[in-house]
Amino acid sequence: MARPNPDLIDAMRRTARKLQEGAPYQWGHMGGCNCGNLAQELTKLTKDQIHAYAMQRYGDWNEQVADYCPTSFMPIDLVISEMVQAGLSLEDLKNLEKLSDRRVLARFPLEKRFLRHNQRDDVVAYLTEWAALLEEELLAQIKLPELETEAVL
Repeated sequence: MARPNPDLIDAMRRTARKLQEGAPYQWGHMGGCNCGNLAQELTKLTKDQIHAYAMQRYGDWNEQVADYCPTSFMPIDLVISEMVQAGLSLEDLKNLEKLSDRRVLARFPLEKRFLRHNQRDDVVAYLTEWAALLEEELLAQIKLPELETEAVL
């Protein structure tokens, strides 16, 4: 699971808000899909730049992530590296593209857990819930040291 931090949480929320407000979304476009939209927020690249970088190698986000090499200097690997530095894991990227992280999905009511990976509204819901989960984890990390300090006193 992603490393909770305010910048990542904010990027997820901005991505969800932009998608909800009608930002370009196309699941088959490497810069305009689930990962592509979050990559735009984290890297400040355009959807077309991300797509062009990805097209220098074969495959969708899952294949790009599977072939990721942090020292390759392939443009898409540099994009993925920025996303990892922002706090995401490679598994997070795979899960985002398919909306499949079990911890995120478990937060939805049972009847709403079957998200469609290529539907804008489902991507918005997933990113919103994932950001909330990470925020809760971040707050728990902040409170834990406070509790330990109080226990010592």
